[in-house]
Amino acid sequence: MDTLFRLVSFQPDQQSFNSSRTSSSSRSSKQANHPLYHNQYTTEEDDEECCNHNDANNNSDNVYMDEDDFSSSSSSKQYYYPYAHQHQPPASATTTITAATPTTSYNTPPSSQPQHQTFEPAEFSYPQGFNLDADVDFTSSGKWASEVLLDCARAVSGGDTARVQQLMWMLNELSSPYGDANQKLSAYFLQALLARMTSSGPRTLRTLAAAYERNCSFDSTRKTALRFQEVSPWSTFGHVASNGAILEAFDGESRVHILDLSNTFCTQWPTLLEALATRSDDTPHLRLTTVITTPGGGGGGGGSGVESSSSTSSVQRVMKEIGARMEKFARLMGVPFKFQAIHHTGDLSGLDFDSLGAPADGDEVLAINCVNALHGVGSGSLRDSVAAALRRLRPKIMTIVEEEADIRPDDDGDYVRAFGETLRFFSAYFDSLDESFPKTSNERLSLERAAGKGIVDLVACGTEESTERRETAASWSTRMRTAGFSPVSLSDDVADDVRALLRRYREGWSMAASSEGDPSAAGVFLSWKEQPVVWASAWKP
Repeated sequence: MDTLFRLVSFQPDQQSFNSSRTSSSSRSSKQANHPLYHNQYTTEEDDEECCNHNDANNNSDNVYMDEDDFSSSSSSKQYYYPYAHQHQPPASATTTITAATPTTSYNTPPSSQPQHQTFEPAEFSYPQGFNLDADVDFTSSGKWASEVLLDCARAVSGGDTARVQQLMWMLNELSSPYGDANQKLSAYFLQALLARMTSSGPRTLRTLAAAYERNCSFDSTRKTALRFQEVSPWSTFGHVASNGAILEAFDGESRVHILDLSNTFCTQWPTLLEALATRSDDTPHLRLTTVITTPGGGGGGGGSGVESSSSTSSVQRVMKEIGARMEKFARLMGVPFKFQAIHHTGDLSGLDFDSLGAPADGDEVLAINCVNALHGVGSGSLRDSVAAALRRLRPKIMTIVEEEADIRPDDDGDYVRAFGETLRFFSAYFDSLDESFPKTSNERLSLERAAGKGIVDLVACGTEESTERRETAASWSTRMRTAGFSPVSLSDDVADDVRALLRRYREGWSMAASSEGDPSAAGVFLSWKEQPVVWASAWKP
């Protein structure tokens, strides 16, 4: 999986993965001016990594960050809260919660003479007159974040202003993007809830996206992708399942074309190139067309033309480097290869699939690969249109990988239900990161911040603006059958390859047939602690 990135020795990146720390006084003046929520870090100068990286101490062989390079405001035992000394909630339901502007930013370690208290979540005590609807376990093994957040969502949905203030005050005191899984989950959901209450979801997304773009480089993308693949099968599960189905469909073909509709930066394809190079028959000619989508205006992650242009530019730089490495690797493998990257602003519904899927010559065979791409199409009707357009291309095989969650694109009716499902899904994701990564990891922080964008999209944006609405395997299977596709079962060999992959990782990961949960669902699930989180399937017209 990581052959592409390890192929060539790396030149030192001109742009450091970490921006230099600015003074706390200059940053605090630029922060969002809502006094309660000190953990909101959507402003761009605040978007700094949790370690200082000294390029002079690194060489080209140093692929991953060491834990010694990590520096954050918190340890596994103690967390820093700028407002921890203000433990008095509003005096009444009509009193607005306020707090003084901190003199030290939230992600700066306290000085030798700290002015603020530190405490564990388990040490938290309720303010006088405040009660939760249920007993909450605030220990590290408890699920207090999910319980308090869901209670807060009910209060937001019901318009209970007093309870919203109380619960958000509590979440503000307990959350931290550098704490344990509960504290991180509450920090990102608190940010999203505040954006919803202030009707600033799309604006918050634009700010988060701008902060990401400033840190986007080939080096940072490489580090995150490699590290994620090393410690978790979350992405590699779909790669192995899809590659196995595609290779079997290509058996005996001399000219093949893969239309890759995914934003995975081609990490899926080096192993497929290796497999093609070792086939017993003649090595086929491979044409790979990768479509990279960036948000456009009007979507949840959209923004001005300048912002969209900046986003496209940074991704183009990364893909140009990846394309050159792909071509070099194909030459080393002896695979005739042609690579093309298509950059598209907006979702897949605006693509001209007929031109993209047209064969270069009469005997070229097409495979379509969709990895976490279809849920970026906003509405259910547009998803049906995309599936129908892909059916018209008559691919020999189409593979789909999507994350398993019931957050339907056309469901505006039950906010609490959708919030609860979003919370369930991201709780599993954060829990898997917590048990897979070391406590101190830049790559983990990058993945968590990307998840934070998705949380804001789902919690704070309307369905017409959202680009993160996921569906279940059964729902996707129904759409594919309606479009004229029929499922292709993964062979025993491919299933064995997936099981062998999972044995490389820590306990807790498993594979199960999707039909075990719903007979109408095709494909297989990747499960974390018996909870389905990723779905992979193969289809043919």
